[in-house]
Amino acid sequence: MPTPKLFAPGPVDVSPETFAAMSHTMIGHRGKDFEELYASLQPGLKAIFGTERPVFLSTSSAWGVMEGALRNLVQKKVLCLCCGAFSDKWFDVAKKLGYEAEKIQVEWGEAIDPEVVKAKLEEGGFDTVTFVHSETSTGVLNDLEGISKVVKSFPDIMLVVDTVSSLSTVPVNMDAIGADVILAGVQKAFALPPGLALFSVSEAGMARAKDTPNRGYYFDFLEFAKNDAKNNTPSTPSISILFGLQYTLGVIEKEGLENRFARHAKTNAMVHAWGAKHGFELFAPEGRRSNALTCFATPESLDLPTFIKDLKSKHNFLINGGYGKIKGATFRISNMGNETEATMQELFDAMDDVLG
Repeated sequence: MPTPKLFAPGPVDVSPETFAAMSHTMIGHRGKDFEELYASLQPGLKAIFGTERPVFLSTSSAWGVMEGALRNLVQKKVLCLCCGAFSDKWFDVAKKLGYEAEKIQVEWGEAIDPEVVKAKLEEGGFDTVTFVHSETSTGVLNDLEGISKVVKSFPDIMLVVDTVSSLSTVPVNMDAIGADVILAGVQKAFALPPGLALFSVSEAGMARAKDTPNRGYYFDFLEFAKNDAKNNTPSTPSISILFGLQYTLGVIEKEGLENRFARHAKTNAMVHAWGAKHGFELFAPEGRRSNALTCFATPESLDLPTFIKDLKSKHNFLINGGYGKIKGATFRISNMGNETEATMQELFDAMDDVLG
């Protein structure tokens, strides 16, 4: 049996056309061919990020940039907004780096309240806030605009936003909301293989980095900016993935961002409707649910491991049985990337068959 089609929340299914684009003849990364490739990516990426700033390309997971943002921006104390596995881990990373860090912690499955953030920042001493827009572990889509408005009302506090499972599924509008770093990986809604992170940094973020010691090299924002000016990267990039990204950006441009957002909203609603038909409860609260994936609470009547195993063995589809401390207590279904109403219906029919 071939490798199962992925309906897990990242990596997601990669199209044959994307793999074909990635098979482009290899080029050197310190020459005109690569500079042209790099430059060709910028307009599409800027449109998706909602920025006029450069979008940097990091050969790493998004976690590399998440750690790098701390190294570049934190001079005093960092506030981590924690509501799931990945936002919680950001706090742990800050502590491991030796930074003074505090957190706002809500129960997994709940969203961050901007008013609580405001009250915490009023205590003083913070210069950086980390924030996960779409918490992939719980299916919660936090209030990006509301959090940004609160954080940016405090002078000199940097806002770093993880949009790993939201970028290109909903508007982000980096410049309009005033975020200082927007970052993502390409293995989720961009439907590319893992290994490439995308990020953009505000002018204020670059100014902060310039005055921050011990930034290191690999994720030094100034190194990225210096090389971007030459349409290049500080170190050897994942060139094959960049050819895949070039193809994907062309697909996104052809579809149109608004149509892409609408498609994700529609396919996500289909997942919700399928779950409702079976009496499955959504883990994330009403009004704060991701458009890229759905997290269901596992009912006692469902043998989740057997369900996932049979779905794979009978239909060659793979969903996810929860993550971190809610593994098994939840399961997640992705609709992000290239999925359509038709491909999602194929999954629903298969899951209905397994459920009987």
